[in-house]
Amino acid sequence: MKTLQSPTDITVLARAAAKVKRHVLPLFVVMFIVNYIDRVNIGFVRSHLETDLGIGAAAYGLGAGLFFIGYALFEVPSNMLLQRYGARVWLTRIMFTWGAAAMAMAFVQGETSFYVLRFILGAAEAGFFPGIIYYFTQWLPASERGKTMAVFLSGSAIASV
Repeated sequence: MKTLQSPTDITVLARAAAKVKRHVLPLFVVMFIVNYIDRVNIGFVRSHLETDLGIGAAAYGLGAGLFFIGYALFEVPSNMLLQRYGARVWLTRIMFTWGAAAMAMAFVQGETSFYVLRFILGAAEAGFFPGIIYYFTQWLPASERGKTMAVFLSGSAIASV
């Protein structure tokens, strides 16, 4: 591994890191805010699922949990494909399939479609968070990653508001 020797190398690296933080980090923060809202919004629709679709507490709990089963099952394969295709391509795929699955939730007709779509939503979203971390490790020096991660993780606090 090459070590930085000259002030020019250090300046180029600092400018590149600043560019990533200026252009990419705000997008990632917005993505994380949407991710967090999407993950917790199931709690806000519980009464509507029960009233409008007849999905009871047990079915709701199973459906909410199926999201995490899909997420857990597809986390490692998603990360392997991220490594293969690159963060830009794979994070874009995650956003599109995640958005399509989230939109499809509007068409839930009963318990079965709720279960299937929650599982698909988890599978589609798998790899998002580690993909962002991977992206940061590829584009930012170690000295910049902690501050960048702090800004990125602030997205969950912003989403909670």
